[in-house]
Amino acid sequence: MDDDDRRRRSIAERIRALPIDLVVVLASVVLVDLLVLTPVGAGTVLRTLLGLPLVLFLPGYAFVAALFPETGQARDGSPPDGARDTLPRRIDGPERLTLSVGASVAIAPLIGLVLNYTPWGLTLPSVTLSLSAFTALAASVGIVRRQALPEQERFALFERRHARTESATATVGTRTRTDLVLNVAVALAALLVISSVVYAVAAPRGGEAITEFYLLTENETSDELVADEYPTEFVRGESKPLVVGIENHERRPVNYTVVVALQRIDDRNSSATVVEQRRVGRFQVRVGANESRLRRHTVAPPMTGERLRLAYLLYRGPVPRNPTVENAYREVHLWVNVSATGTNRSSTTRSTLSTSGYALADSTTDSPIRV
Repeated sequence: MDDDDRRRRSIAERIRALPIDLVVVLASVVLVDLLVLTPVGAGTVLRTLLGLPLVLFLPGYAFVAALFPETGQARDGSPPDGARDTLPRRIDGPERLTLSVGASVAIAPLIGLVLNYTPWGLTLPSVTLSLSAFTALAASVGIVRRQALPEQERFALFERRHARTESATATVGTRTRTDLVLNVAVALAALLVISSVVYAVAAPRGGEAITEFYLLTENETSDELVADEYPTEFVRGESKPLVVGIENHERRPVNYTVVVALQRIDDRNSSATVVEQRRVGRFQVRVGANESRLRRHTVAPPMTGERLRLAYLLYRGPVPRNPTVENAYREVHLWVNVSATGTNRSSTTRSTLSTSGYALADSTTDSPIRV
């Protein structure tokens, strides 16, 4: 029983010794993730209010806590006797808060920049999880570093008054203002490097990083590719040709996936709701930086109806289990009518974009486009 009591006391003391501010940071991260990544907080003001600190404050606060685990002054609020002119304040109070905001402003764009070059891209879940992971890791490092210090030396939001022991006074007395200068210089240098990297890499270079995605057809008389005369009348099961164009201005090679779906839409409530969807096709294309590719394919509608949406959904990297217009990276579509028999007259929709001069790839091979 005595051993059990001692074990329980030891666990309780360890829990009480945890830094309350960093525990709150970790709890806030979990709460924000629940609100952002689950339907619980969808469309609520609370989701936005709690999401802002994850971008503007929490990552920087955890980062500063990992860099500076020490308190900024003696526990009685003043430097030890005889050390008033030499004791450094280190980082505490306003300095800690200021650095936290500054670090967050640098960290969030840097994480966004890295995500932009990953298969996950810049999406709400990827940004939330990345910021949460960074914050949790930095807060954990801060907890470990604080626990490694003597209790009198640890930073705490609510500092208890302690009588200064001779050893603590001796330890504090050996600190000099040089320590403060070095610590602050390291923190500012880290922020400067991060900010410089973000600016140097994220600054626009010859235009915004984008992907152009479009549909073309072949002119029946000249075999020229044009953004005109799209087929709008189909017969179920009979195919008609279309051409998909992708131009990569992302400044890096990208693996794209195109999903073609025929959708029945209910728009009676002023919102387009998909009530039925059939996949018509799917293919992958790798496009080099500043290159373009065209892909010829045929569309054979599997269902009938009036005003069906023939949607082309473009994805970078993995495709969601349920492809939709909302989760696509780029989307283009045609409104078509599909009959059960060939009684409808042939019809097309006219537009004005012409793309003569493109080289064409068929449905099994791809080649760069020369313009």
